[in-house]
Amino acid sequence: MAYKVTTLNTISNQIDSILPLPAVEKELLLSRLQRIEVAKGKLIISAGKIGHHVYFIEGGLARAFCENQRGQTTIWFGQEGDVMLSYLSFFKDQPGYESIELLENAVLYRISSKDLQELYRQHIHIANWGRKFAEYELLKAEQRFMDLQFKTATERYQDLLVNSPAILKRVQLGYIASYLGITQVSLSRIRAAIK
Repeated sequence: MAYKVTTLNTISNQIDSILPLPAVEKELLLSRLQRIEVAKGKLIISAGKIGHHVYFIEGGLARAFCENQRGQTTIWFGQEGDVMLSYLSFFKDQPGYESIELLENAVLYRISSKDLQELYRQHIHIANWGRKFAEYELLKAEQRFMDLQFKTATERYQDLLVNSPAILKRVQLGYIASYLGITQVSLSRIRAAIK
């Protein structure tokens, strides 16, 4: 595999970074996770279909994208410690608009949406963790929207350099350009100007 080998500690730490859980509830949540190894290029979530799982990335890299008239537009990158799911599927039980593809061989831990919702109903601490997770994801989506509206492509690229340098080393330039909302030629100019 093309990534640094980690342990379930990566996932445990990610859970804690959202909201630390009491030991019993944390162990219960971790015990419901199923470890899977998935090959590069596999679609974990497909647009137009209901996603039935929430995935935690232990090792590997993924991107979410949407199809449009111009092709594919990358809307998100995920790496070790990140969570992948279709929000429409999870919250509304409807087909999602995005696809999530693995860009590297990956080790994932997954839990069915049904099992996670059941844990929310039965354990207030896990429900509170889920609420904090939703808040965290909403803030990330709002920041992404604000960046696209008010920052230049150069500023957005510089943000990637500062906040996600590993993404820039592991992802092909075409996907990065798409994520920034620019052409690959424009990205090459920005990169040359920054060097």
